[in-house]
Amino acid sequence: MISIRRIERRPRRRIVPGGASALVGVVLALGACAVLPDVGAPLDLYTLTPKTTFEGPLPKVDWQLVVEMPLAAAGLDTSRIAIARSPFRLDYYAGAVWTENAPAMVQTLMIESFESTHRIVAVGREAIGLRPDYILKTDLREFQAMYDDANDLVPTILVRMNAKLVQMPERRIIAARTVEREVEAQSSRLADIITAFDTALGRVLKEIVVFTLTTPPPTGPAPLSAKPGATDPG
Repeated sequence: MISIRRIERRPRRRIVPGGASALVGVVLALGACAVLPDVGAPLDLYTLTPKTTFEGPLPKVDWQLVVEMPLAAAGLDTSRIAIARSPFRLDYYAGAVWTENAPAMVQTLMIESFESTHRIVAVGREAIGLRPDYILKTDLREFQAMYDDANDLVPTILVRMNAKLVQMPERRIIAARTVEREVEAQSSRLADIITAFDTALGRVLKEIVVFTLTTPPPTGPAPLSAKPGATDPG
């Protein structure tokens, strides 16, 4: 279930010294009224949901996985909900944001999606100190509502991610995949647009989870000492 929470920003009060400085401050404040946002306007906070169902049986693996935070361009590495009306410009919905920056939110949803499979020994982010057999590196390349033109009222949500599975401790990329999904919103209402985000991202996460769990052998990589040509350091 998509959750919504409303917060309100309160403007800070500034004390201006008296005399001429006070007059200058008043003039500047009046001039800024036309461009400054209404800092007291409420913000709707949105979050998305992890995948909890998968088609067909997934292999049960006994290796550990670290899911790194996705890399993203500056326009997407934000809590603001992105809009694209052309290939060259990003805008953002007013009065609505994600609960955290988009890459951090997507990382959390990926980890929860892996956990919901109940097919992996351990999965987490790098900060918890896992000694992983594999690391999942991803790029969040598209994560926005697409409008075809200025008259288009109902957007199509575009989500594209690139995933690379890195074997440890060699840090060798053993597989990579790019996944893209588009979902048209049911209407121009923001609630329907967020639902389309949830559907599009969910389909991308589902494919990345399946790709990750089915690429390496279930028993994980062989120890370095057991590989052909490896020497015993002792």
